[in-house]
Amino acid sequence: MSTAPQPPAATPAGCPISAEVLPPNMRKHVDPAAPVPLRMMAAKAMVPLAPVDMLGALFMLTFDADASVRETATKTAAALPDRFSAGLRDENVAPQVLGWLLPLLRTKDAFAEMLVLNTTTPDEAVAQVARDCSAKVAEIIGQNQLRVLRHEDILRQLCSNPNASPALIDNVCDFAVRSGLGLADVPQVQAARVRLFGPQAAAAPPEPGPTAEQIMAEFQMDTAQEKPDDEDPNPPPMEETKRQSLTQRIMKMSIAQKIKLATLGNKEARSHLIRDTNKLVCTAVIRSPRITSGEVLNCAGNKAVNEEILRYIYSSREWTKNYKIKMALLKNPKLPLAVGMKFLNTLRENDVKDLSRDKNVPSGLQGVAKKMLEKKNEKKEDK
Repeated sequence: MSTAPQPPAATPAGCPISAEVLPPNMRKHVDPAAPVPLRMMAAKAMVPLAPVDMLGALFMLTFDADASVRETATKTAAALPDRFSAGLRDENVAPQVLGWLLPLLRTKDAFAEMLVLNTTTPDEAVAQVARDCSAKVAEIIGQNQLRVLRHEDILRQLCSNPNASPALIDNVCDFAVRSGLGLADVPQVQAARVRLFGPQAAAAPPEPGPTAEQIMAEFQMDTAQEKPDDEDPNPPPMEETKRQSLTQRIMKMSIAQKIKLATLGNKEARSHLIRDTNKLVCTAVIRSPRITSGEVLNCAGNKAVNEEILRYIYSSREWTKNYKIKMALLKNPKLPLAVGMKFLNTLRENDVKDLSRDKNVPSGLQGVAKKMLEKKNEKKEDK
């Protein structure tokens, strides 16, 4: 007997995330066709939703057709009850939701800290609060070296923050200058250049090297034309001479520009930069919004991969939902045993059996897989 396909969950018009992220029985609370009192219950946080789901529901309701629902949802988020705060640190919350919440909660340090530390929170939102956040939050923002180099407006705004300590600004600017970040319009950055390289640096700044934009134009990296792995799993490789030229050009780039290229460039650029010796550069690759599951799969199975990259993959709910990626991680000797044991419990029995015999699997994990099979066999025999 065939089942009729279910209609898609109704989402408020203009909302960039789908109501389907909510539990099925709770989607009615954001459905534009639902009675206003039902939507208002969610806007007041009076429905039994997990923290992550409640944050998403409040965001969706800011697109509601009813002005009172929109206003109530915003007020509820601005005075967020503590019981929902766990969702602020969850990296699987939609970036749009986190970016909306940060300006609303900027004056509440405990909440603002969670959002600034959340790697999914958009850089643009962090830059927005960097100009007037508390000294404590400013310290956290300044310590995130990847964000500072990836989105230069963060440093620009941080330098204008009256609450940020001079020591913090000096340290962040020194790091930015060493990494090749220019910002000629920021006096503190120019002062750092003189502090590091002497008075002559102000008159004759060093050659910055190629920019990410120049590399993308030079090698015609049109990321809009890139296809997902399932559509184009084996794109034609770049010509060898062109590849060598790209390698040489990347070697002349500053760390800041490499990070920008890792974030904005195409697969070819990422394949070069993932092997960079600088941890921030290869981390920028794995966190790129353009990276594909095929690239992540290759990283997961690479025994020479940077441990920070591996940690990001096995900590990501999005990537570990991919069965192939999970299997590749289990065969990587750098995977922590505790993480591997957790993954083993989610595998099919045949795969556990294969892993228990695979010599490429670390011995500790192989032993755990064998014990799991022995226990299952004992239970079968008891029956």
